[in-house]
Amino acid sequence: MKKISKMFFVLLLTLTLSFAAVGCSEAESTSLAGQYVGYSWRGEASGVAFEDADRYIETILELDEDGIITDAKMRFFRNIDGYWTTRQAGNAFVDVDFSVDPTFATPDGDDYTPGQSMFTIHTADMMSFYATAVDSNGDVALAIVDPMTRYQFEAKLPADFNFSQTVEEGLSVGSGNFVPTSRTGGSHPAEFEDYDENTIFDIHGMWSHVVNDKGELEGVDNSSTVQEFVEALGVEFVDGKPQAQEAEYGYFGLGGWDGNYRAIEEYLVGQDATELTSLVDWSNSRYEPAINEDNEFGADVPSGATRTAQDSVDTITGATVRMSRESTSFQRALENAGIIDESDIIIGRF
Repeated sequence: MKKISKMFFVLLLTLTLSFAAVGCSEAESTSLAGQYVGYSWRGEASGVAFEDADRYIETILELDEDGIITDAKMRFFRNIDGYWTTRQAGNAFVDVDFSVDPTFATPDGDDYTPGQSMFTIHTADMMSFYATAVDSNGDVALAIVDPMTRYQFEAKLPADFNFSQTVEEGLSVGSGNFVPTSRTGGSHPAEFEDYDENTIFDIHGMWSHVVNDKGELEGVDNSSTVQEFVEALGVEFVDGKPQAQEAEYGYFGLGGWDGNYRAIEEYLVGQDATELTSLVDWSNSRYEPAINEDNEFGADVPSGATRTAQDSVDTITGATVRMSRESTSFQRALENAGIIDESDIIIGRF
């Protein structure tokens, strides 16, 4: 009897351990905990292989066992002259030649002619870039990139300039003191005469708020004095006179690409990756018709208005980022986590 009891006990113990092992195996197989990486790259829709791309976006997600995003990193890599760097690196070389008077660029589509510039600037990306300098005479040099036209505007303000006048009075495009000298991106304004009455704060009535919603220029607007404007960008005054300084630079608003991507990362942390499966709502009536049978967004439509998903101005990043390409990278990380399939991925416009 004892022998039978022992055999029964051994059998029961074996079955118990087996069920426990199966239970552990199932628990482990359903856990989403881990690090997952996804990529999108320029030229993918036209057949360019990832290893041949000169620009790509990398998304790294840390998920807990339930799929909650505990950490997120997003980086935009680009190859410049054979060297890889990130758009959000932020470092720059700036030199100013005060002997130059800035002159207007001539916009003419792809054949535009740049004007004369006081500034020599080398950096990975010019989004939201600004720079200031003051020479020994007290003359002020300013360069700032408008996020709508993507032109670099410059001001050369002599020491005896009336810095107490408002930005609207002293730094409108038509004043001659705020000069678009060069194009930093793919924008093509028809004629700058169209902006004679405008300043950096209202070149585009709907979107220019990104200039002073946050960052250095928060609280500064057209009614601010020119002194208040350049002070916000780093120029110091003593008794109303600009003080000599070497070139300084920065990124207004959210802080250029670094600020944009940090905002995306902050948005993602705490989200449930099993529910947030895209950074763009593709059911939007403006976007859905632009997705072709190969799940490519914006590849087959002629209008620029439907080629980009720009709602990020007021949602995730707070600036005009084409979220469709960031979304592709994000979705690929989710695919690697087993949350979505390749067929669910929308290839964004890079």
